[in-house]
Amino acid sequence: MPFQKASKKQAKARIGLIGPSGSGKTYTALTLATGLGEKIAVIDTEHGSASKYADKFEFDVLELDNFHPQKYIDAIKEAGALGYDVLIIDSLSHAWAGTDGALELADKNSVKYGGNKFAAWRDVTPLHNKLVEAIITSPCHVIATMRAKIQYIQTQDDKGKTIIKKVGLEPIQRDGMEYEFDIVADMDIDHNLIISKTRCDVLDGLIINKPNKDLAETINAWLTDGAEMKIKRPITQEQIEKVKNLQQEKGLSKEELKIIATNTTGKHSLKEMNFEEAEKFIKAVKEYNNFEGQ
Repeated sequence: MPFQKASKKQAKARIGLIGPSGSGKTYTALTLATGLGEKIAVIDTEHGSASKYADKFEFDVLELDNFHPQKYIDAIKEAGALGYDVLIIDSLSHAWAGTDGALELADKNSVKYGGNKFAAWRDVTPLHNKLVEAIITSPCHVIATMRAKIQYIQTQDDKGKTIIKKVGLEPIQRDGMEYEFDIVADMDIDHNLIISKTRCDVLDGLIINKPNKDLAETINAWLTDGAEMKIKRPITQEQIEKVKNLQQEKGLSKEELKIIATNTTGKHSLKEMNFEEAEKFIKAVKEYNNFEGQ
């Protein structure tokens, strides 16, 4: 495979917002999402907290009460398949430390390995990696909030009076998770957004109190300043069901479906196709009797 000249391509945002409860992560995520796209989806694990802003922002919500990584993966893929511009994951921390999250799964799996928790991660780590892959490959802009481990410090206010202040530390997620995002910002209890990691040089070191759509416009300008990125919309469950129904209706064998798939899309099976290829395939299956034997 030959090397090619590097060029900047248009991309989708991968933003991580880290902060303690009350720092404004959800509101900021919705603000940024509104500036990045029109059709917004929210995966809500915070007991409906995002919906409290439904009078200020327009979005669709999916509330999870079980935080198994596969639940996240399925929801992320569904948002992409439905054509949402922006997906907010609020919050990603539950996939790690929530009910049926990675930590709990590892504890349960350790029984299978005689109490060996290290061995138990053999089953959990691949699942976590699939969650990361789903985020990275989503055709949506993705904004993920993460809770921060809390610490209380003694400091002074502007009048010199000693006060106790709540601060956030590392995100509640697997170590290094923040490196999967292009832009990572810490948020404090005073609603300051502090850029801690970014590939966008104009954002480096930026501190904004109560960020607005201007930040989203800056991010969007950076993302779109490059060669057009061709995103393939993933196949949907509805398309899979259509093919199953057509196969039964026409009495087609798996081999016949494979031949139609290869002739129309160059792919050998439905799971290898994207949305557009699946549409061509479905149309070809519908018309199969019309060209059978040609």
